[in-house]
Amino acid sequence: MRSERAAHTLRPTALVNETYLRLSGHRGGWESREEFLAAAASAMRRILVDHARRRDAVKRGDGARRVPLTVSSGPVSAPLEIDVLALNQALKDLAAEDERSAKVVELRFFGGLTTEEAARVIEVSPASVKRDWAFAKAWLLRRLESVESEGDVGS
Repeated sequence: MRSERAAHTLRPTALVNETYLRLSGHRGGWESREEFLAAAASAMRRILVDHARRRDAVKRGDGARRVPLTVSSGPVSAPLEIDVLALNQALKDLAAEDERSAKVVELRFFGGLTTEEAARVIEVSPASVKRDWAFAKAWLLRRLESVESEGDVGS
C-alpha cells in the first residue's frame, strides 16, 4: 500500500483492520509467527481483490477503474502499474503451474515476509525461496505484460 496513489480509497489502517476482523474468527491459533503472517497475507490479498472487484462493478461506475499496484520488474527497469484483479488471476494461473512459487509471491508481496520467514512458512531453504521468487517475478511480469498488451489491442 506504500506505493498506492494518494486518492486510493482503501487506507492501510482499513486494510489492517479488515484483516484483523477476518482473522479474529480463527479459533485454532497459529503454530508460529510465520504461519500467522501467511494467513494475514492471504487475507490481505482477498481483501484487495474484493475491493478491486467492488470498484470495477458496473453498478458502482464506469466499470473500467483499476486499483493499481506499482511493482518493479528489476533494479534497472521502470515501475510497472498492474491491476490487482489481473495480478490475482495471474497468481491463480501460476499456482496451477507452480504452487510453491505462487505461495512465495503471496507471502513476500502481500504479506511482506522476508525470504527467511517465507522459507520457514513453506518449510524450504531460503535459497529455494529466492529461486521461486525470481521465477515467479519473471513469470508474472511476462503474464501481466501480455494481458496489458492484449488490452491495448482492443482499445
